[in-house]
Amino acid sequence: MKVLMLNGSPHVQGNTYIALHEMEKVFTEENIETEILHIGNKDIRSCIACGNCFTAGKCVFNDLVNETAEKFEKCDGFVVGSPVYYASANATLVAFMTRLFYSTHFDKTMKVGAAVAAARRGGLTATFDELNKFFAISGMPIASGQYWNGIHGTSTGEAEQDIEGLQMMRTLAHNMAFLMKSIALGREKYGIPEKEPFVRTNFIR
Repeated sequence: MKVLMLNGSPHVQGNTYIALHEMEKVFTEENIETEILHIGNKDIRSCIACGNCFTAGKCVFNDLVNETAEKFEKCDGFVVGSPVYYASANATLVAFMTRLFYSTHFDKTMKVGAAVAAARRGGLTATFDELNKFFAISGMPIASGQYWNGIHGTSTGEAEQDIEGLQMMRTLAHNMAFLMKSIALGREKYGIPEKEPFVRTNFIR
């Protein structure tokens, strides 16, 4: 099994990384392979709604989004971590996530998703909700921990002092590992839920 983790902070080993790394240690104990991709300081364009991905099978902008798509398809779990900016996720990360989810048309059903936010003080839950929407619209079960998944710290490294936040990350990782393994067993015995043909309606006709 494999978990793909996105670090949406501009700082390679800042407080967002500390949260993800705490989860990574648990995944290693659970014999789950992990890979952390650093997204937050990359030059990522936002989606321009051109629709090219529906014919080309990939995003028209050939950058890290397309490089990540294959890893996303093969992973069993997906963790995204972001610092909090104005009670929202890092805009670079949101642009990356928007294009990654929209341009990849493989079935994401039953891949387990988890979101993590790092902040000085406030805005954690708003960012947490923002990131979880990518999973919910894709039929991905969302892993939960013992609280809303967040960690506190201002200067680089301060998150190491957030004992409760670190515990949240470990609990989240253990729960996510259990959920991924349970889904794998369920898939073997029951398959995945059947889907009805998608019905798309518009508010304006």
